[in-house]
Amino acid sequence: MANDNATSEQGGGKKKLIIIIVAAVVLLAAVGGGAFFFLSGDDKSQDDIVLEEENNTLPAIYVTLPQPFVFNVTGDEQQRLVQVNAQLLVRGSEREALAKENLPLVEHALLNTFGAATVEQLRTPQGQLEVRRQSAENVRAALIKVTGEPVVERVLFTGFVMQ
Repeated sequence: MANDNATSEQGGGKKKLIIIIVAAVVLLAAVGGGAFFFLSGDDKSQDDIVLEEENNTLPAIYVTLPQPFVFNVTGDEQQRLVQVNAQLLVRGSEREALAKENLPLVEHALLNTFGAATVEQLRTPQGQLEVRRQSAENVRAALIKVTGEPVVERVLFTGFVMQ
């Protein structure tokens, strides 16, 4: 009997230890997430460029690019592999059709933009924002040459991995 009580007390101690560890991990995750949220700030200057037109009253439509962009960037003594999933924000079904018709041109403009990016840019949120802004500008410029209008309001990164 005495042996059974000692075993159950050890089992209870292990359960308490596991609960404490899980609580500590959850607490650390919450603190880390909160710190990231507060340190990232609520800076309105970080918002993407939005076209100021009458088309902003039209519904937002997201055009998914069929494949992720995978490319190498050099810096900090080694090459890094980057994968970016992107979507285009357009307004109205007419612009959606134009964007879909010109996807090869859009992909070309994005590849050129990503090819010019550096590891230092892609490491920071501000650098990624600048690459997104440059992507949107380059895509708009390419589409204006072909269609006569900017078509794309924003380029959104829906997935970003750098190894």
